[in-house]
Amino acid sequence: MLALNLLPGGRVRAATTGEGLRVQRLAWAGIRLRLPQASLLIDPLASTGAWGDKLADPLIPVGAIEGNAYVLVTHAHGDHFDAAAVADALGQGGVLLHPVGSNPRPLPEAARAWPAPAWEPQLLGDFTATAVPASDGYGDPQMSWVVSAGGRRVFHGGDTLWHGHWWRIGRQYGPFDAAFLPVNGARFGWRKPAGGQPGVLTPEQAVAAATILGARRLVPIHYGVSGMDEYVEVEDPIGRLREAARGTALTVLPLAPGDWLDWDAGVDAAS
Repeated sequence: MLALNLLPGGRVRAATTGEGLRVQRLAWAGIRLRLPQASLLIDPLASTGAWGDKLADPLIPVGAIEGNAYVLVTHAHGDHFDAAAVADALGQGGVLLHPVGSNPRPLPEAARAWPAPAWEPQLLGDFTATAVPASDGYGDPQMSWVVSAGGRRVFHGGDTLWHGHWWRIGRQYGPFDAAFLPVNGARFGWRKPAGGQPGVLTPEQAVAAATILGARRLVPIHYGVSGMDEYVEVEDPIGRLREAARGTALTVLPLAPGDWLDWDAGVDAAS
C-alpha cells in the first residue's frame, strides 16, 4: 500500500484530483478532510463515553460517508479512538490507519485496518498520509499525522506533548497550510504519584511547534473540558494562544465544532 511521489529534497507530494480540499473541525481533537470523491477523518469523536458532560463541544455526527472512506487515529485512548464514530465512518467499508504498537478495536466487519510505521507515506486514493513521531502523556504508542491532498498539506497533532522531533518534521514535510494542535496543557492525576506536569502541549508550546513546522495557520484542538479533579486544563487556552502568537507570522484560527476552515481567512495578518 506504500507509494512515494517525491518533491525535490525528498518531500512527499499527494496525488491530487485538481479539486480543493475542505477541512472541518469536529468535536475535541477530531477533524474531517473532504475531497469530492473521498473523506478522511482523524480522531473523530461522536459519543459521550470519553468525557460525558465535562466536554463543552457539541458532538458532530460523522454520518454516512459518500465515496472512499478513511480514518486515521493518533492513538487508542477512548477520546481519540471512538469505536462508534469509526463504525459510522467505515460501516460500509474503508480503511483505518493506526500507529504501530497500538491496537484500536472493535472495528466494523467491512473495514480494513493496518499499522502505519513512522515516516512511511501511505497512499490512500487522493490522500497521502504519513505517521510522524509524537509523545503521549502516559507513554502509550502515539503518532501525529501529516496529510496531503488537493494541493494542501496539514498537520494533526493528536494530544502530543512537547518533543524533539518538530524540527525534523518541519524540514521533511513543511511548510504546512494548517497545523491542528492540542492547546490545553492538561495535567493528569489519574496515575499515581501524579507528576503535576503538562501531558499535552500548552498554548505557548503549540505556537512554538507550529512555528518550527512552518505552519501558516494554527487551528487549536483538544480543549474545552472542565469540572474534573483529575484532569485540569490551563485557564483561557485560546487567549493564551493568541498572546503567544502576537508579533509572529502565525495566524491563529479557532474553529467551533462543525465549522469548515476558510483557507483565505487571516492569511496576510498575524494574530
